[in-house]
Amino acid sequence: MDKQLSSSEIGNLWMTYQQKTMLARLLEHFLANKQNEEVHNLVQTYYDYEIIFINELTELFKRENIVVPVGYVESDVKLPTKPLYDQYFDALFLRVMMKITIGLNALSVSMSYRQDITELYKRFLDVSHNTYNDTTQFLLKDGVLTRPPMIPMPEKVEFVKGEGYMAGLNIFSEKRPLNAIELSLLYQGIETNVLGFQLLRGFEQVTKDKEVKKYFEKGKDLAKQIIDTFSDILLKSDIQPPIVAWGNPTLSTESPYSEKLMMYLTNLLSSFGLTSNALGTSFSLRSDLPTKMTLIAKDIFDYAKDGGQLMIKNGWMEEPPQSLKSTK
Repeated sequence: MDKQLSSSEIGNLWMTYQQKTMLARLLEHFLANKQNEEVHNLVQTYYDYEIIFINELTELFKRENIVVPVGYVESDVKLPTKPLYDQYFDALFLRVMMKITIGLNALSVSMSYRQDITELYKRFLDVSHNTYNDTTQFLLKDGVLTRPPMIPMPEKVEFVKGEGYMAGLNIFSEKRPLNAIELSLLYQGIETNVLGFQLLRGFEQVTKDKEVKKYFEKGKDLAKQIIDTFSDILLKSDIQPPIVAWGNPTLSTESPYSEKLMMYLTNLLSSFGLTSNALGTSFSLRSDLPTKMTLIAKDIFDYAKDGGQLMIKNGWMEEPPQSLKSTK
């Protein structure tokens, strides 16, 4: 018989349940508004797996005598409602969510000790990876997604000579061209924030809560600031930033989601943004890049903190399992 779940396993399973129930509710609105047959099939395939996994998690909690979290339920999605975004948004959104879930599932595997929990996350990871690949190839085929810039194929191995390779803060010194690692991080940052910008445009458009609307507007402006900052770096290196013509909100003003769900998703994307900026700061060797990314990370952290406080104020934040119950 398996041993009792550890704190890391309980915490990760709880967080996974929150994310999966949230995503299932989001996809239910997409599925109720079929705009593109191929997109619908991609979403339906992943949704079917998600429902199976949610049921498995529910049964696991019960077997382990753990209270089943509330997560996100039928009342968090309002059906039927008109489409909030254009026909390709669903696939663009699902692709970005798979980026997040691949990272989280891989982390959860590395934090699991019981064999059955490790195997469970490996299954989650397989489905996320396959869905990411399917959505990426579909979006490339339809010309919705652009590939990152091409660079010359390396012909020989070279080693850094001199400290000038890391220069970048001095406005009077010449900056070296971006290397492939820096270029990839900047490009992915733009791609993700374009989706976040479009998402928050839609959320801001439909929410009726004035504080929440102001919060989404602030997030939209922050995403635009990040896009502009990263695009400017690319343009100064004579590299074209990604251009996305699809993924825009429709004219609908009817909210398909609860404020609780929209706020949670925004908070999740903010956390992903912090992680991405941490990677950029760690792996960018040109000194101006980590400086700019650190400033952006502070803005994202402050934004996420404000969002958490707003969720607590409205009673929308479910409390994770505790090591010791507070007596306060």
